[in-house]
Amino acid sequence: MVKLLSLFSMMTVLIYSAYLVLNNDALQESVKRGETVYANQCASCHMSAGEGIGGVFPPLAKSDFLMEDRERSILVLLKGLNEKITVNGKEYSIPMAAQDYLSDQQISDVLNFVRNSWGNEGKIILSEEVTNLRNKEIIK
Repeated sequence: MVKLLSLFSMMTVLIYSAYLVLNNDALQESVKRGETVYANQCASCHMSAGEGIGGVFPPLAKSDFLMEDRERSILVLLKGLNEKITVNGKEYSIPMAAQDYLSDQQISDVLNFVRNSWGNEGKIILSEEVTNLRNKEIIK
């Protein structure tokens, strides 16, 4: 019985380790693709290092607003934002246009890039999450 439990424990560790490696590889590939999307679509406002422009465009670097709610981050890209927000203790009220012309893969990639750059550390966002939220918003 002890050998069976030991074998089960080892298999569990191996399976979990494989999951972490595959998940990390997928995240790193997404981050790499997202860097290109960011450079082409986001850097002109949020700047190349995600620092934003004080009082005008909020920072994405070390951003509490970005990291607090992953679903909200997806919806901001899908629907835009036209309300006052507070990021790292500072208020911003410049509207952000929807980026819904981007594919679900591009949205997940760019979010994975910004959520894992400049002091941010987040779990992978899958394109299926974006698809589900996009479809959910269409139904409303």
